[in-house]
Amino acid sequence: MSRATVSQILNGRGQRFASETRERVARAAADLGYQPSAAGRTLAKGSSDIVIAVIPYTTFGGNLQDIFQKATEELASRGLTLLLHLATETTAPLDRVVTGMKPRAVISLTPLSREELDLLKSRGVLAFDPESSSTGRTDPNEEIGALQARYLVDRGYTRLVFAHLQDARLDPFGAGREEGVRTVCMEHGLPEPTIVRVGIDPDDALGAIDSLALPGVGIVCYNDDVATVLLSAATIRGWRVPADVGFIGMDHTPLSAATIPPLSTVGYDQRAAAYNLITAALQGLGEPTDDRELQDVKFALVPRGTA
Repeated sequence: MSRATVSQILNGRGQRFASETRERVARAAADLGYQPSAAGRTLAKGSSDIVIAVIPYTTFGGNLQDIFQKATEELASRGLTLLLHLATETTAPLDRVVTGMKPRAVISLTPLSREELDLLKSRGVLAFDPESSSTGRTDPNEEIGALQARYLVDRGYTRLVFAHLQDARLDPFGAGREEGVRTVCMEHGLPEPTIVRVGIDPDDALGAIDSLALPGVGIVCYNDDVATVLLSAATIRGWRVPADVGFIGMDHTPLSAATIPPLSTVGYDQRAAAYNLITAALQGLGEPTDDRELQDVKFALVPRGTA
């Protein structure tokens, strides 16, 4: 058997050879513990079998390890390796890793910036983010904010507040959620929502609570962390929850069930969002996806004691 025959079979181009020949090569490779050379494939193809996932410096309710474990297994079954890359303020580190590793694609759970998209395009690397895996629905963050706001309005609160998270992390979600709250206020003829920005800090939260005209306010919170720190501040100030002030968070974190009273919140399947992103990437890479279809990422109210 020639070296060329073995090479073609090991590199997935053995369809024209007899099944017995392919089986002999496969057995020999297994016996020898053969692993193909990633460097050799990169030189031959101009790109590696690596897919880079950009980990944004922002908030996620679920464990990123859980989200990316399934993605790692899915890509590995197709001969692709998932590499995690932490996002930074500049594109220079991403440029270095892309130039050095020549990945097949870059994916991100949050929208890539214009600078990142331009960089990847200039390097000839495919990019996939939530916009590329969208099912054509409106901004999901507007849906979240509207769902939170309607929950509070339905429970009798006629003045709403939207509480942003304010810290060093990026905020690709807050503007859409605030807009969703504003839309609900308009629909119900309520005043414009009051906007506060809160760090996960007791003094910051106390200042935010003291700035509001309580009682009678419902507070839509950016996430469960913001809701928890504001709930604690309201309790310290002696406000009754939910009689004087109501809260609803976002992310359905485990700790949301442990506050006093338990936190009303919104949950969603983050793994479905990751599944859609991987599906879009596989389709863009020309990988077979059979009947795999994008999933509808649904948001669900978790009503508890804070509203």
